[in-house]
Amino acid sequence: MPQQHTDEALIQLDKELLWHPYTSMSHPAPHFLVKKAQGSRITLSDGKELIDGMSSWWSVIHGYSHPVINNAMKSQIDDFSHVMFGGLTHEPAIKLAEKLSDITPHGLSRVFFSDSGSVSVEVALKMAIQYWHSSGRPNKKKFITPRNGYHGDTFAAMSVCDPINGMHGLFEGALTKQHFIPSPPTGINTPVDEDYLTEVRQIIEKTHLEVAGLIIEPVVQNAGGMRFYNPLYLDRMKLLCEEFDLLLIFDEIATGFGRTGKMFASDHCNISPDIMCVGKALTGGYITLAATITNDKVALGISDKGGVFMHGPTFMGNPLACSAANASLSLLSSYDLTSRIQTIESKLTESLKRCRSLANVADVRCLGAIGVVELTSPVNQQQIQPLFVEQGVWVRPFGKLIYLMPPYIISNEDLETLGNAIYNVTKSLAYNTKN
Repeated sequence: MPQQHTDEALIQLDKELLWHPYTSMSHPAPHFLVKKAQGSRITLSDGKELIDGMSSWWSVIHGYSHPVINNAMKSQIDDFSHVMFGGLTHEPAIKLAEKLSDITPHGLSRVFFSDSGSVSVEVALKMAIQYWHSSGRPNKKKFITPRNGYHGDTFAAMSVCDPINGMHGLFEGALTKQHFIPSPPTGINTPVDEDYLTEVRQIIEKTHLEVAGLIIEPVVQNAGGMRFYNPLYLDRMKLLCEEFDLLLIFDEIATGFGRTGKMFASDHCNISPDIMCVGKALTGGYITLAATITNDKVALGISDKGGVFMHGPTFMGNPLACSAANASLSLLSSYDLTSRIQTIESKLTESLKRCRSLANVADVRCLGAIGVVELTSPVNQQQIQPLFVEQGVWVRPFGKLIYLMPPYIISNEDLETLGNAIYNVTKSLAYNTKN
């Protein structure tokens, strides 16, 4: 018979056995045992309820245990939970590809499924390299990307993350050397800086013969600093890519499916990328799934003369995941998404504004269902996480950033509680630093 463990014993086993993300095994951060999650609430083993401000790393957009997604997955599992995607296909994947083609920017109609966001970036980079190889230009195999970007933790994805300000500096010597341009100037409504674009142009002019594409997070640089920038920079970068024969790749893994106030962050501008990566919220946070979506130019270019794209995840197009994604996208289409996200943005702006008065706050900014309080110095993760739990909220800061990306079903009252918690914890940090 399996051994029964107390909650305390489970936590101890966790410390001994499990290696959590971005944590030390010898000096583990506190981890809180979850017993249930429903709507915008996470219930811990001691019965304490936490209002979720993270959407479990920005993915659980409809809240936990949503009946529509639950039923879709239960129905699918009675038929089959998985079949290989090599030589076989199924309705959930076909329907999901159709939906993605309908809602993504014009021309993106070829869908390649994978397991996670960082793998979808790997796929995008491989697509770009193979496209140019098939076009008789095999020298084009490097990438240009802005500093302060983040695209995942796998090797090719790490190579296009910021090598200085990012989290992967340790691996720099093992990664392909890419070309970095300055980060787009911040401010969603700040006028375009022509000097910045001139500098970008000069870098592209020098490197374009060996560059396959430009990869960028549209409108919001997420894990690289929660930086918001003017969408007009994307229009101008598209023109540069066309002029110098580069593929434009949008990483919408964090921004896709309504987070910035539109279905995709790219909808804030007037162009379509050649390749787009989506993940995270694709399944409503139920199960891991990502997609790399491209246009005919890339897909047919690779396939010219019988060419095949050399990538094939074992769980590609998993039916359970596709069923969850189809249900999630149906829920999104049932919302007045623009109005819903505008309401969240207004409430986030209101609930976080008094943080501006604190001495240890450098900036407060909101866009769509994203609220950011930027501090003057980095937080101590082990110190700050329990403080938020004491306040009855789940907020997980990183670096200098305390931020919110709540589920779209969250109430105004819960958003106010989250804002109050951030104010209280930030104020206590300022007091402790002063004294």
